[in-house]
Amino acid sequence: HVQLVESGGGSVEAGGSLRLSCVVSGYTAGESCMAWFRQAPGKEREWVAIIDRYNNRRYTDSVKGRFTISQDNAKNVLQMNSLKPEDTAMYYCAARSYCTTTSASGFNYWGRGTQVTVS
Repeated sequence: HVQLVESGGGSVEAGGSLRLSCVVSGYTAGESCMAWFRQAPGKEREWVAIIDRYNNRRYTDSVKGRFTISQDNAKNVLQMNSLKPEDTAMYYCAARSYCTTTSASGFNYWGRGTQVTVS
């Protein structure tokens, strides 16, 4: 039974930083494709960052240079710096076997989300 549990969200001022964590149980994060998505009210869920089993990373254009995704066995981390109000959203950790898609519909496992608010 795979479970993903996010933590680390909160409220910060613009320019601040937050560190989101996702603990995975049920299989080893290092053998999987891990990603972070976010969803703002009234908007579709969008891909933010993705990392594969070889530590290859990709980011959506709006967060490049500000966010960093990393992983260590069963823990995945999203370091978010220079936060902007437009980063405000519910952030979700997701997992699948291979990083062949960044579409939310392609991910099998999801956490419940952690709220990030930037003012």
